[in-house]
Parts: sequence; structure tokens; C-alpha cells
Amino acid sequence: MQSLSFHPFVLVSTLILAGNSPAQDQVGQATRWQYSADQLRPFWRGDVVDQESVLFVRDSESDEARGLVLFPIREIVSVRSSSGDMTYQQGVDYRFVPGTREIVIPVGSRVVTTPPSALRRPAKSQRHQLTHRDGNGEILFGAKLEYHQMQTHVTYRKADTAWPVSMPSFDPASLPKTLQKLRDRRAVSIVLLGDSISTGCNASGWGGGAPFQPAYQDLFAEHLRRHFQSDVELTNLSVGGQSTPWGITMIDQVTACQPDLVILAFGMNDSAGRSAEEFGENTATMINNTRAQCPHAEFILISPMLGNRDWVRLNHDVFPQYRDQLASLCEPGIALADLTSVWGEFMKRKKDSDLTGNGVNHPNDFGHRVYAQVLSALLVE
Repeated sequence: MQSLSFHPFVLVSTLILAGNSPAQDQVGQATRWQYSADQLRPFWRGDVVDQESVLFVRDSESDEARGLVLFPIREIVSVRSSSGDMTYQQGVDYRFVPGTREIVIPVGSRVVTTPPSALRRPAKSQRHQLTHRDGNGEILFGAKLEYHQMQTHVTYRKADTAWPVSMPSFDPASLPKTLQKLRDRRAVSIVLLGDSISTGCNASGWGGGAPFQPAYQDLFAEHLRRHFQSDVELTNLSVGGQSTPWGITMIDQVTACQPDLVILAFGMNDSAGRSAEEFGENTATMINNTRAQCPHAEFILISPMLGNRDWVRLNHDVFPQYRDQLASLCEPGIALADLTSVWGEFMKRKKDSDLTGNGVNHPNDFGHRVYAQVLSALLVE
């Protein structure tokens, strides 16, 4: 099974800053994406969660809608449309009880709300067959920004900062060569090899809609540039629908870039039928074949987000096993970016529709920022 993607080609990219894109010139300054270190502040640290996404599902009887955020709320800083062009008013457009995670959207609010029926489609009515696990039709597929436009961004101060998942922390011995080059303000070459998530699928910038946020890899590269004042070149060789056997065939293209840091980001498509052992062996082969030509190269191994559990074709059981295989490969010069555990906790606290970009297996803007935050935590102290 291939990943759902509309970018079946090799993509070599560098970040285009806000204001340089023709699409962005058509909108106001308020909806243009601007780099901010706050957006790359790890959500699990500090007092504030920035622009967490919520899809408010409307109750058919009361017509009110409700949604949950990750942490208990002490104070809401802002509630905005996902495009960023509308700010909602507390007490009129939404309400909440301090110390809880729930936000209620009353009848008459300007906040976008969605009936449960809108997240379903009749069987075999879409380009991709996304049969719901309960057998009642299909999950709505979002080709570009359909889910983004139904979601709302909430920035809030936490009433409780507890987060039970072990998160990455800065360790100078983890990626020492890359870190030293960044600190010395020498040019750093990063190569990304992965599937459709890593082509940028369903980030608003990829979809051509406000606020035009870049995908995780570009956020990560830009954060390194700004933090270290270093020249960071990102080459993205990712192709939608691909998995680890294809990754092995791409190593000559990876090494042609003389990378300092290689990011390997597979698993979503492997999960359709590849064992954890084979996944781990394929990843080890990519590392060994790269180092045979570029012995100085270091690696970040991404264990991916979790897809929608309601999609019958997705095997969720293998994702933790894939993560453990990647963890077993880690040593100085090879680090793990564990998004699998993060998404596992996300799904205990929120709905998949709060976080998805396409309905089944891509992140939205918030998810892309979380990817970038986890990667950045490995290199930014």
C-alpha cells in the first residue's frame, strides 16, 4: 500500500521565507507565515502551547461543539482561525472552565464547527478507498487543506505541565560533528529521505493556503539557521508512497550531496506489511551504505506519527516495534526522533481529526511543527 500523496517526484527544496511566494502576495500580512522561535519551542516545555489545532465537532442535539487541547488550561491567549485571519472572542465565540482541557463552542459562534457526518463519505466515493473500521462508509480524505480549514488554532497557558512521554533532550554527544559545525558557523548539508509526510504533504504552505506554513523539514532547517547563524542547506529527496526498500536504492543520490546529517523518515508505508525486523535491517543498510561513501555523516532516524486508527488498512501494532528497531541502532552520531510515542499520547488526549492533515496519515500544520520541535530538541540547547 502506498501513502496518499500528490507529489510523486524528487523534491529538492530550501525554505522560502514569508513574503517571497506569489501565493502569499495575494493575502494580507496577518496571514503570511513568519518565522518565530516561539513556534519551534517544544510544546512539552514551558508554560504556553502555541497554536494547537482543534477540530470542533458539533453535537447534533444541542448544536454546540466541543474540542479538547493537550493540557489543562489556565488561561487562553488566543483562539484563531487556522488561516490566522480571524481572532475569536472569549465568552461570545467560545467558553471554557479553567483547569479543564475542554473548549465549548456555543450556537451562533463564528468558530468553524463540523457535524460528524461531514467527516464521512459513502463507500467507494473517493479517489482513495478509506474504509472506516466500523464499516460505515469511508473517512473523509483531505487532498490538500480540507481538514486545515475545519480546524481552529488555540494558544493557551497550561494549568498543569505534566507530560508522561520521555522526550528528546539536548545531548552534545548525540550528533557531535553536526553540532560542532553549527556552533562554528560552518556550512551544514542536510539530506532528508522519506515518504509523503516528508515531501511536506498537508502543511498549509504545501497546500497553497494561509498561513503558508512550511513543512517540518523546512521549519527545522530554518530554526537551525536562525539559532546558530549558520548556512544550512537542505536537500529533500523524499517521494510520496515510498518505503525502506526504495530508500536503499537512493543512497547514491544521498551521498552525492556529501551530507553532514541524513534524516531517514520511513515507516508509514512499510506498516502495510513489513516486519519490524526487516524495517530495522533496511534502515541499518541505508546507514551503512551511506557511511561507506560518507564516513563522517550523522543520522536522525524518525519513528513516524500514528495514522488514523479508524482506517482498516493501517496496521498500528508495528509502529512501536519500528520505533524500537530504530532505537536499537542509535549510538553517538545516530539519534532517534520519536514521533510515534508523541502521537500515542496525543491520541489519548485528542481526536485524530484534531491533528490530521488528510484524514488518515499526514500531519497538519501543528503536527509539522511538532515534528520540527522534536528534531530541533536534538541540536538546540
